[in-house]
Amino acid sequence: MTIDELRNVVADLAMPKFTATQIADWMYKKGAEDIEQITNLSAKNKALLSEHYEIGRRAPFSSVTSSDGTKKYLFQIGEKYIETVYIPDKDRATLCVSCQVGCKMNCKFCMTGKQGFTQHLTTNEILNQIQSIPEFETLTNVVYMGMGEPMDNVDNILKSLEILTSNYGYAWSPKRITVSTVGLIPGLQRFLKESKCHLAVSLHNPFSEERLAMMPVEKAFKLEKVIEEIKKYDFTGQRRVSFEYTVFKGNNNLPRHAKMLATLLQGLECRINLIRFHTIPNVDLEGASDAEMLAFESLLKKNGLNATIRKSRGEDIFAACGLLSSERNKKNQE
Repeated sequence: MTIDELRNVVADLAMPKFTATQIADWMYKKGAEDIEQITNLSAKNKALLSEHYEIGRRAPFSSVTSSDGTKKYLFQIGEKYIETVYIPDKDRATLCVSCQVGCKMNCKFCMTGKQGFTQHLTTNEILNQIQSIPEFETLTNVVYMGMGEPMDNVDNILKSLEILTSNYGYAWSPKRITVSTVGLIPGLQRFLKESKCHLAVSLHNPFSEERLAMMPVEKAFKLEKVIEEIKKYDFTGQRRVSFEYTVFKGNNNLPRHAKMLATLLQGLECRINLIRFHTIPNVDLEGASDAEMLAFESLLKKNGLNATIRKSRGEDIFAACGLLSSERNKKNQE
């Protein structure tokens, strides 16, 4: 809950107004797992709260660790499951969180989309992924790049971001958080206005018809229009925008793609993250070789773009980009 929601709770229960701040402090700063742990509340008020509410912390259902140190957590959501990925890297520790059970977007190259959509995650279920892992205190960054499309669940995304970045909550800098999208413009507009966190856009092809063949969202929200919205905001300061670009052999890594990307992104301070494609069943796309990745990176740079090949992590435990799928993990647990 946000501080305003907590104030409504304590008002409804006829508790002092400052009780809301005490509850927030114990939940978000002191990591209380149970209302009984809130020592500066009276026994009467703790009993009253416990009649109607709980902290809402849930431990992960299971976890598996990659040979490269990446760790994937499985969380149970009702009868379904979601995945969360912890990525340690020298002085950084990033958590990739999910925002939906499944996904509606059905991108051709993503396992999550293959399982369809079940439900949005609540603000509690989003924050629980962060708070309940053993590595919580080591986290330096959070990315909303797990299962689901954040801008399709924008109310709960924005609420979770408020709690993460507000002084009453976790008091994180927005610079530590990146939220991704395939380009749902209504949610994107709200995110750009109501949050200061970084933005990552799943681009993957600069040509509309070619992108549509891989990403059905292109039919409703053209990439060109998405870029127009982003260009209305200032990304020359502390806030950043990046574009995620999975490279497919002979498909989207030709000179004409590099040239079109330069045209599309002209005047926008941004970075292109080049991602290796990890083969998934029944998809006729092939990942580019290391040499082809380097060649395309060079092409982009020659066209004046800031491009970087992103290191792939956790492939051996199906934790890399595009491989998250709670259906498979549920089956593995049975």
